[in-house]
Amino acid sequence: MLYEKIEKLKKWLRESNNIIFFGGAGVSTESGIPDFRSVDGVYHMNYKYPPETILSHRFFIENPKEFYRFYRDKMIFNNVSPNITHKKLAQLESEGKVSGVITQNIDGLHQAAGSQKVLELHGSIHRNYCMECHRFYPLSYITEAHGDIPICQCGGIIKPDVVLYEESLNSEILETSVQLISQADLLIVGGTSLSVYPAAGLIRYYQGDKMVLINKTVTSYDNLANLLIQEALGKVFNDI
Repeated sequence: MLYEKIEKLKKWLRESNNIIFFGGAGVSTESGIPDFRSVDGVYHMNYKYPPETILSHRFFIENPKEFYRFYRDKMIFNNVSPNITHKKLAQLESEGKVSGVITQNIDGLHQAAGSQKVLELHGSIHRNYCMECHRFYPLSYITEAHGDIPICQCGGIIKPDVVLYEESLNSEILETSVQLISQADLLIVGGTSLSVYPAAGLIRYYQGDKMVLINKTVTSYDNLANLLIQEALGKVFNDI
């Protein structure tokens, strides 16, 4: 059954020249980056608040020290590399097949693999800016900063350029994502539970008849898929 589904996906890949990939945390977990929602025993011992509370705008403003303690520990992974999914998508882009990657991840691994057209719905750990003077800083400034809270040369607090809870997504990135998805002849949705909005709702703009949904677990959008593959992304992309 899996073989037949992968063969069908390969056929659609050959026939399509405007492919859009929409991905979530499952794309990066195979590179060793855990989904922060997977709360483990270590988490319970180290933190008094759930991830959704710590990664909120209000918490960042009111308790930046505790925010950065969690952020540095759970959200930044320096020694990780792109996996087969990242690499295959970059290859397909170089071949003129993939027109864009829309990601909910903030790790920059798609760009590291060579993808050029990447829309980061939730921002990136690699961009950080001063909340006072808006000067930008690289990730290294956050990881190597002295003290608990990274401070700008002007004295302002530096904030990661990631979308926190209670914050809105970038309207320009949203509009471009809608345009790309609505015009795609093949939409591949992978490694996402499709439970985080408004990002998850973007796939409803797809107007074609080749939506492929690849995820190990059931999602609330399974009924919309023209091809449903409940398997690890790495397994599927290794075989195409």
